[in-house]
Amino acid sequence: MALDLSEKILKYLVKNETLDTLQFSNQIGIDHQKVVGAVKSLQALGDLIAVDQQAATKWELTDEGKAVAERGSHEVVVFNAIPPEGILQNELLNGLRDRKVGFNKAMSNGWITVTKRGRKSLVTRKVNTVDDDVQTHLKLIEANRASLVEESDKQYYRKRKLLQQLVVKSYRLTKGKDFSTSYHKAESDLTSEMVVSGSWRQKKFKPYNLDALGVPPGGGHLHPLLRVRGEFRQIFLEMGFTEMPTNNFTENSFWNFDALFQPQQHPARDAHDTFFVSSPRCSSHFPPEYLQKVKQIHSKGGYGSQGYGYDWKLEEAEKNLLRTHTTAVSARMLYLLAREGFTPSKYFSIDRVFRNETLDATHLAEFHQVEGVIADHNLTLGDLIGTLYEFFSKLGITQLQFKPAYNPYTEPSMEVFCYHMGLGKWIEVGNSGIFRPEMLLPMGLPEDVNVIAWGLSLERPTMIKYGLNNIRDLVGAKVNLQMVYDSPLCRLDKNEKSTAELQKQELRWDSIHLQLQALQTELQSLRLRYEKSKSYSQAPDKDLDFVILSDPRHPPYSLVVLLKLLLNTYRVEISEHIHSSVSDISSELRSLFKGVGNNEGAGCCIKVTLIWKMIGKDPLLTLSPVSNNNIVGEVNVARYLSRLLEQSPSPLVVYESQGELYASQVDMWLDCIYKSVIRGENKSALPAITAVLTTQCWLLGNSVSLADICLWSSLKQNPYLIASNSKLKKWYESCCKHAWFV
Repeated sequence: MALDLSEKILKYLVKNETLDTLQFSNQIGIDHQKVVGAVKSLQALGDLIAVDQQAATKWELTDEGKAVAERGSHEVVVFNAIPPEGILQNELLNGLRDRKVGFNKAMSNGWITVTKRGRKSLVTRKVNTVDDDVQTHLKLIEANRASLVEESDKQYYRKRKLLQQLVVKSYRLTKGKDFSTSYHKAESDLTSEMVVSGSWRQKKFKPYNLDALGVPPGGGHLHPLLRVRGEFRQIFLEMGFTEMPTNNFTENSFWNFDALFQPQQHPARDAHDTFFVSSPRCSSHFPPEYLQKVKQIHSKGGYGSQGYGYDWKLEEAEKNLLRTHTTAVSARMLYLLAREGFTPSKYFSIDRVFRNETLDATHLAEFHQVEGVIADHNLTLGDLIGTLYEFFSKLGITQLQFKPAYNPYTEPSMEVFCYHMGLGKWIEVGNSGIFRPEMLLPMGLPEDVNVIAWGLSLERPTMIKYGLNNIRDLVGAKVNLQMVYDSPLCRLDKNEKSTAELQKQELRWDSIHLQLQALQTELQSLRLRYEKSKSYSQAPDKDLDFVILSDPRHPPYSLVVLLKLLLNTYRVEISEHIHSSVSDISSELRSLFKGVGNNEGAGCCIKVTLIWKMIGKDPLLTLSPVSNNNIVGEVNVARYLSRLLEQSPSPLVVYESQGELYASQVDMWLDCIYKSVIRGENKSALPAITAVLTTQCWLLGNSVSLADICLWSSLKQNPYLIASNSKLKKWYESCCKHAWFV
């Protein structure tokens, strides 16, 4: 079908100079999209046809407009429904479709009037007859005679949603330079049969579109909740905790409430706060002996407690429910720990719980609870506070405050608050406490064993981490899957470094000074050696001319360092010109390059012509060697000059001569610096740079590399980065103390 349609298009162009695809589709009675598909197929064959896209506007009735064109406008329908003697308003409006719109339009047109008859309103006509201009105009537009309707009327009907304006795209075709009515379909793939038979020589192939984007491979994506859950889980495992089994979403009231010394009259056990299960409604899977001890502690007391003093009922404990907290799992684990013989233990769990909450931007009926439990001999409130500081510091939260609180199963109990730097206030992040003896001793745990515990939600830290204001954007049917695909990996901001780590950090900065001093000594040694030899056998045998185009707003400070290093091997002559686009340049900046110095007595000469010019919104340094193409970008210019440096016998800065692995590492950091610091495109790479600088003296180890020079230059060009990052600032200041950095 497509081939026959393509032939029709070509035969039409033989007889006619042009072809409009919209008119052509109407003429032959074929859908316009099929004609467009045939045109695309012909385009793929080469220059058979020339295609020019066109766009035209068209007025079209909406579904409501079509109904008005058939039955009449709403206001005329209302007018015709009013008898000569009038009609009560409620009877009129109850009997007509779109009656309110028609009534208001008829009133505004002055066709009808309303008079009071006691408590009722009577609607009567003010005129005898009316003309339905709306219906007339819509019928003209439906018959493709929209030009007979005033433009203001069409816009009015558009506001009433009776009319819509469509943009119709079509193509105007003419003959191409290779026009012919006969053609052969180009092959898209080279097959093994073509190669074996040699038929590929006679076939025509479609050109490859090397700019086309490939199909992204499909793959799974972790939900932000799972990403943050993984970080929390890793923190617990690092602290030596064991994960509890939390696969029971349904619990009976005994383990969820009674085992936790929570009275049966507590408001949390009401249906307004808890989801009770209707089928099966009850279960009795609990140890009978332990059940009697729990009943005793509730109703009569024991172990030094007077209990609650009420009539404890088994039927209340047997009720099934969706667990309201994972502390029910902790109670099961502590009971098993007592049965198997107590040993100090640390448990954690991260799983779903259910509460009959009112849904809003920060609450759902289902959410995740993060819980940590430690059981050991003679634990105190100080142990709980110290553990909380250690746990939250691993989340990046170091400023904590504690507020006394009440929990039925912990005493003492504390709410945990942290200072939120973004909000500028203290916010609640969790709850904590020491389990009561009334809960632990009936299980059979030793009297000197205490259990400390704390819990927090998983959703709120995730919302803060990923910048979400509504929890329904994180969980539920309205979650945007693209958000799940695009969400970055979770990296929690870790705590401040310990004193030992800070001291170790200071030693690293001190080593930077020592290495820079060693480099300066090596630089002086090279100069002395040069004075003795006066030349190098590996140096170029002719002068090199460079033209450097530079924006004064982004001076190439890295070139100053590199030209200084080149002085050990070459003579450097610098001249400068100021373009008319530059009004003024500071004397400090002009003297910067001149201060490099034009040494005398060396062999080959590097002649640098520096042109100061305002390059545009995205200023790029451009270096133009006389015999080569332009080199654009500061890091690329540094790569070029580094090759000249490596021709000296003992270069201070090495690049490609260290091998492919080292060169690829330098390239990686140069690209990272260019994108994150200079261009500001990949801001997520800047923390990676900072992290590396805090673990080693230089980006690539114990010696200054090309990447270090470019980083120093980039920070000098972007002082706001130095001011906002203390670690980068310290590294930058260390560099500036030495002479061969400016």
